[in-house]
Amino acid sequence: MASFYLIAGEASGDLHGSLLMQGILEQDPSATFRYWGGDKMASVAPGLVHHYKDGAVMGVVEVLAKAGKLRRNLSSCKADILANKPDALILIDYPGFNLKIAGFAHEHGIKVFYYIAPKVWASREGRIRRLKKYVDRMFVIFPFEPAYFAKHGMDVVFEGNPLKDSISAALDAAPSREEFCASCGLDPARPVVALLAGSRTQEIRFLMPRFLELERLAAASPVLGGCQFVVAAAPSVDDTLYAEYISGSRIHIVRDQTYALLKHSAAAAVASGTASFETAIIGTPQVVCWGTNPLSFKIMNAFMKTKYVSLANIALDKLIFKEFLQDICTGASLAAELERLLSDSAYRDEMLSGYAAHNSLLGEAGSASRFAAKMMAEL
Repeated sequence: MASFYLIAGEASGDLHGSLLMQGILEQDPSATFRYWGGDKMASVAPGLVHHYKDGAVMGVVEVLAKAGKLRRNLSSCKADILANKPDALILIDYPGFNLKIAGFAHEHGIKVFYYIAPKVWASREGRIRRLKKYVDRMFVIFPFEPAYFAKHGMDVVFEGNPLKDSISAALDAAPSREEFCASCGLDPARPVVALLAGSRTQEIRFLMPRFLELERLAAASPVLGGCQFVVAAAPSVDDTLYAEYISGSRIHIVRDQTYALLKHSAAAAVASGTASFETAIIGTPQVVCWGTNPLSFKIMNAFMKTKYVSLANIALDKLIFKEFLQDICTGASLAAELERLLSDSAYRDEMLSGYAAHNSLLGEAGSASRFAAKMMAEL
């Protein structure tokens, strides 16, 4: 009976971790788990030690502000790993925390797998040294990563992207447009625009005022005036946070229906990150938006090595869709781009063609998590 200890620090990691756990159980039904994760992982098997919503932080200034809590979490995690002596540690993205745990586990003779590698090709390339030293096997999910890591002397595993699995299954089970609109109090005859504000509090507090400004400007637009704006609530965020901004507006909110919302939306404004990647796979025309504390943004921008921040744009080295970051992310800029997406069919078709090219690089649905789980169980 193999025991696995997994660490996922945010909503996307919780999703990937749940798919990986399912794959491991298919290979070894007697496998046991302890994990830092969320509700999706908990739905697969018992063993939740710490919920990611208690520690998800992004941005240099924000991390420093919570340094004490993060140190306590590190100490707690290390103690729990030693107390349970797993056969293997599986780290899922979340590099600031997980690279420290990787070094600790390596020192104590625990096999370390990294699933969804840190995005060192975008910033902080110096982390490669620790990856080479502490990680026994690294599993990547983007098609350009094997060649990148090979240049640094690392042989990594790529068998496709696991999001294809969850998205394919979710879309097959999604309600019809009429059913979806009825459940959300929407008019099926009017276009829907999805608003995805991210999964972290600071992202949401940055984007929601801009989404509110967008909705106000839309009322006077001949293109957007008839649209219904719908926020997809992040699983770890309470509705009261969204209510601070949308109370009194015409913005709707839905929970646990993000993929259905994107499927039935004419366009979307999406926070940079996994959600933008998912939107490209689903095929919804989008504009990416993001921002944070000005000082954090300045520091992060200084370390960025890629031309783009969105994974689909990075994969094709091409601006498939626009990215409005920090100061240029305003309600007015979002409104103008959404108007074009809804009114310019040639512009929209070019974006969809870019999606098709991108999605063809991601492998077959089902391959990533199953292959990784099989190799991890064997190792």
